[in-house]
Amino acid sequence: MSAMAKKAKNFKKSRTGLYVSLGSTAFGAISVAKQARLAREDGDVLRLIDAAVSAAAIVTGLAILYRELKRLGDDDVLLG
Repeated sequence: MSAMAKKAKNFKKSRTGLYVSLGSTAFGAISVAKQARLAREDGDVLRLIDAAVSAAAIVTGLAILYRELKRLGDDDVLLG
């Protein structure tokens, strides 16, 4: 494994990497909210179901990332 690949792999498990993942997942929630709003305006039930499933996936992803942050022993005031 090259040094660059090893560094990239370790970034994902770092505190900074987890914060980046949290931010990008939360940013994805914005697009899901827009998708749900448009589906409601159009009355498209299938797109609304898709938005609900996507929202559930985002919530699950955020919960997993939060758990990983707790495992790192983060003593951030906001995380408790």
